[in-house]
Amino acid sequence: MLDPLPTLQRVFGFPGFRGVQADVVARVLAGERTLAVMPTGAGKSLCYQLPSVMLEGTCVVVSPLIALMHDQLRSAEAVGIRAATLTSVDENRAETIQRFKAGALDLLYVAPERASSGHFRELLGQAKLSLFAIDEAHCVSEWGHDFRPDYRLLEPLMDAFPEVGRLALTATADAHTRADILKQLGIPNDGLIVSGFDRPNIRYSIGAKDNVNRQIADVIARNPGPGIVYAQTRAATEKLAEALGRSGRPTRAYHAGLDAAVRAKNQADFVASEDMVICATVAFGMGIDKPDVRFVAHAGLPKSIEAYYQETGRAGRDGDPAVAHLFWGADDFARARQRIGEVEPERQAGERTRLQALGALVETAGCRRRILLKHFGEDLAEDCGNCDNCLGSPDAIDATETAQKYLSAVFRTGQMFGAGYIEQVLLGQSSERSLTNGHEGLSVWGIVEGDEVRLVKPVGRALLLRDALRTNHHGGLEFGPGARGILKAGDRVSLVVPPPRERRARRQPAVASDPADNPLFEALRAKRRELAQAAGVPPYVIFHDSTLRDMAAQRPTTRAALAMLSGIGARKLDAYGDAFLDVIRGFEG
Repeated sequence: MLDPLPTLQRVFGFPGFRGVQADVVARVLAGERTLAVMPTGAGKSLCYQLPSVMLEGTCVVVSPLIALMHDQLRSAEAVGIRAATLTSVDENRAETIQRFKAGALDLLYVAPERASSGHFRELLGQAKLSLFAIDEAHCVSEWGHDFRPDYRLLEPLMDAFPEVGRLALTATADAHTRADILKQLGIPNDGLIVSGFDRPNIRYSIGAKDNVNRQIADVIARNPGPGIVYAQTRAATEKLAEALGRSGRPTRAYHAGLDAAVRAKNQADFVASEDMVICATVAFGMGIDKPDVRFVAHAGLPKSIEAYYQETGRAGRDGDPAVAHLFWGADDFARARQRIGEVEPERQAGERTRLQALGALVETAGCRRRILLKHFGEDLAEDCGNCDNCLGSPDAIDATETAQKYLSAVFRTGQMFGAGYIEQVLLGQSSERSLTNGHEGLSVWGIVEGDEVRLVKPVGRALLLRDALRTNHHGGLEFGPGARGILKAGDRVSLVVPPPRERRARRQPAVASDPADNPLFEALRAKRRELAQAAGVPPYVIFHDSTLRDMAAQRPTTRAALAMLSGIGARKLDAYGDAFLDVIRGFEG
């Protein structure tokens, strides 16, 4: 079999494979059908890009979003791969089809809707194919968190070309979803390769909402690079973008309700930026391949652990340190339970299980990464040392007595009032409403005092999270299935109390260094911006930050020395090498 290492080094400038890349590439070159489950940032695209250069014919890549295809197209062309997209927005479709028929393409990117059409199948019969690569393959499974029906039509397409290999790739698939992908895409069970799900460069931090705009502003202030803030509604993205933009940091909104031209420009500006923050609904991010996102913040609860893993995985794809902050509220869980009641009955049990898994993640006093990876069937030998709990040592206290008082107050006031009023009753805060309702004579009136007062709000959140309380259509609290166990069966309620802010700050080292700390690195970034603007591509397409840091540290002064750095293949060396060498040679600092 062909040795892929020389091509890896010549085209991509990498000295060797990472993780399971070598195993996946070996199977692809041997024509074996494969499903590769690899974390974001592990180099999935290389697993088909490298074979596309080595094998005769064109590799057809099925990808779910046009923006993602165009991003990957730029990166492929930058290293000298002959690539094209065939989408509804491309004006050069006739030229692309001609290149494909002439055998002048290594890669052809298409959407599943086009790939599953009869016309496209006819087109594929007019040229030699080297491989089918199905990106974001979890979209084929109804068990996955992002089901796309057109992915179900891909197996008949591939079956029409039985001699062509097939490679499916995904970053987010639990055991059930993986089995479904294998079945739906005609891949044998022994074709499954699962890399570890851990993203050790991402620091996970989760906390309750407490003025979420201010909390996210703090995240932005501590992280100078590009970032994504996920909000749950279109209106919330715009309000957040407006509020966060007042800090002086360039900020944009992104959601499906924006004018298409505005949406496209906001995304393009973000992709090209080295410090912009984009406030978006969860669809954003799947359509970009931006490696230098330094933080992801959630201003509310994601749909599931799978969604959380995928969305946070958009940070730090270049392998450099990144952070993921999640801010949640009890109302997030209440709304999620209401949504579960609206889906088909046969799906409700699975959705409840997913919500419980999220609850365990946000509520734990232990290592966040352990729980996250356990969900995907992976065990950590020891705590990660890179999440808020590992770094901040939170305390867990027994708040069962306070929880019982809270539930009693809900019951004795008729299960019809909201959390704010229940807190007033427990604290004995008199008002016209409490006088009118006659609640000041109840046994629960003013029953909470002293140090216990600080537990009332977090206990209310915990009871909603555990489904001991639910909100009715009028916003009032009523008992849920978990209430009886706490009141009658001895179920305990444990609360996580985070350490004081100053102690957390001392325990958590800086995530990413400020470019200003290294003047040569900043000079190299300035040159990269200049070249990127001239070429009309995002800066990371020229070189990643990690490559620039290697330049700044090693200061090569010849082409031969520069070529030894990771990420500098022959095409990029010819195109950009001299420009960066001039910066290094002329730098005095």
